[in-house]
Amino acid sequence: MPTNGEHIHWYALKVFFNKVFDVEKFTSSAGVESYIPCETVTVVRGGVKKQERRTLVSSLMFIRCTQAYALSLQAELLGRVMLYTVTDKDGRKHPSVISDREMNMFRLVASSGEEGLEYFGDDGTSYSVGERVRVIEGPFKGAEGVVRRIKGTRRLVVAITGVCAVATSFIPKCFLQKINN
Repeated sequence: MPTNGEHIHWYALKVFFNKVFDVEKFTSSAGVESYIPCETVTVVRGGVKKQERRTLVSSLMFIRCTQAYALSLQAELLGRVMLYTVTDKDGRKHPSVISDREMNMFRLVASSGEEGLEYFGDDGTSYSVGERVRVIEGPFKGAEGVVRRIKGTRRLVVAITGVCAVATSFIPKCFLQKINN
């Protein structure tokens, strides 16, 4: 994928018709890095056990590319993918850029393989209020996010603004360190 001097960023795609793995193959053939929050599950079909990837957040895929490529992909796969966008102060929509840092935090938690993770889609829920913390011990060590109480349990919520969020299983208070803004 030629960059023509453009910066490479992460972008989120909503993929319709549960075809995220098809779009992943398509972008991969163009040399574009992608990430799909998945888990590997064992399924039995016809008496044969097999490992299979299953998406954790329906229809969600991330690509790391130039804005021009992201826009051309949306145009080429019109009606099959949609870029997440933000609206500027003049009312114009632009593809929503996800920083490497924000993406790394999300991937750290989403790819941990830990049980008890909960995912929240782009339903407009605000995840920005609360105390910012860093996890200093345990399987989520290094992750940063916001502490929330979900179903009566203290959880770390790591969000990609305007796209989705993942909430960890319970994290002991002694594993958390406040982050001063």
